[in-house]
Amino acid sequence: YAQHVAEGHGIVWNIGEPPVDGATDFLFMIITAWLVHAGVSVEAAVRSLGIGAYVLTVGLIYLAIRTIHNGPVLIALTSALYLAVGPGMYYVAAYFGTPFFALFACLTWCLAWFVVKYPASNVLAVLFSLSSLLTGLIRPEGVILSTTMLLAIVFLLGWKRAIRVVAAFVLVFSTLGALYFAWRWSYFGHPLPNPFVKKGGGLIYLGSLRTSLRNTFFMSLPFLPAIVLGLRSSLAFRLSVFGLIPVIGFASAFVFLSNEMNFGGRFQYATLPILLVSWYAAIRGIEGELRLPSLASFSMRARTAVMLFAVVLAVGTVGYAYYSSRGITYGRDGRYEVGRMLGDYAEEGLVLGTSEAGLLPLYSRWRTVDTWGLNDPWVARNGGITETYLDQFNPHLIMFHASFSPQIAPEGSTPWNEMTTLLKDYAERRGYVLAAAYGATPRSVHYYYVRPDFAQSAEIIDRLRSIDYYYYSTGDLATDFARSAGVSK
Repeated sequence: YAQHVAEGHGIVWNIGEPPVDGATDFLFMIITAWLVHAGVSVEAAVRSLGIGAYVLTVGLIYLAIRTIHNGPVLIALTSALYLAVGPGMYYVAAYFGTPFFALFACLTWCLAWFVVKYPASNVLAVLFSLSSLLTGLIRPEGVILSTTMLLAIVFLLGWKRAIRVVAAFVLVFSTLGALYFAWRWSYFGHPLPNPFVKKGGGLIYLGSLRTSLRNTFFMSLPFLPAIVLGLRSSLAFRLSVFGLIPVIGFASAFVFLSNEMNFGGRFQYATLPILLVSWYAAIRGIEGELRLPSLASFSMRARTAVMLFAVVLAVGTVGYAYYSSRGITYGRDGRYEVGRMLGDYAEEGLVLGTSEAGLLPLYSRWRTVDTWGLNDPWVARNGGITETYLDQFNPHLIMFHASFSPQIAPEGSTPWNEMTTLLKDYAERRGYVLAAAYGATPRSVHYYYVRPDFAQSAEIIDRLRSIDYYYYSTGDLATDFARSAGVSK
């Protein structure tokens, strides 16, 4: 989408077709497109924005602890480093805009803290509201996140003291927000992003809720004891609840969306900087409230022991973030190599039908049918792909990610299995050639079917079979299960 905007085609999936809001991260996409238009490659633009946002968020957390809470350097460093060694750079490596969204979520939350410290400030109320709007422009769920922050402010201040910020929030969203919403509805012809239609559909996804809460819990785990200590007094309890309202509220909102594409818990990542800015408020001043002896009253040996213990605890906390993120992997991907190979035929007017609406369309530049529907309004609104709809495009290449192989049948009836089975049957009934079925295991396979009746068909089949295909989940060379089963000839 950013590439097409940069080239002047508008926010479209296929050049020449009507606009589609499939990217969902509107403002991030526009800024990426501006960088691409200025001469930066789309890959470098996305990663530059991600790295910049990641570094700024780390610094913002440190400054927030020091300025908002007047926290010690060790506390601020621990919070900042916890984010620094966490999953943020894995998201950047995989070209997700997650850190950019998290930066604005963190900025908006810092402004929320300043609002509760200075509730009489009209300037802070407006700044919080404008930052909330920007967060919502980056990703639509930013509106939900910002609204939970507003509810947290009302909870802590009460309606009377929060009236300024509530009025500013309503004013900003009912004017600037409404103008944007009216424009996007007019431009795209639908009020919601296409992936929300596909992944939501007005249903309840309890599995997504469990995954979201689990991701949030494990991201936050080392700091939860501090939140529990907030039970010790009325003020500490209110501050703890204030910090938890946007975290739990946002995590719970994913009950309305399926969990697909939640790479490394990226949908919940925005709650992490919020928690890292807030947790110290729950224990600030605890030594006085519990009448603990001051560090100065200890002997030199005791002070040294306490300080070393604090350092070890901080290192252990940061280490937890590092080791718990190491399971998020981003390896070499054969779809990239295939996409670049198919790019040699970009001027031939060929059509790709695929469930993998990422690397292949970007690098091949073929007209693409997204068979899962995240980028296809018809598929999203009509319950899935059909053979009749595919016939309208008559794709030259059909590629899909299946949970079966030529040797093993699919297990269970899921929407994804139904789609991939339909694509397989469609290709075989119409005489497509199975060029390859690359996979790491027989339960995770990339099928490539090529229509045999166009000029470049035989050449593309040969190149697909001879390519060094690395499987994304392992980064290792994949097995061609079609060849091992004697299906491809």
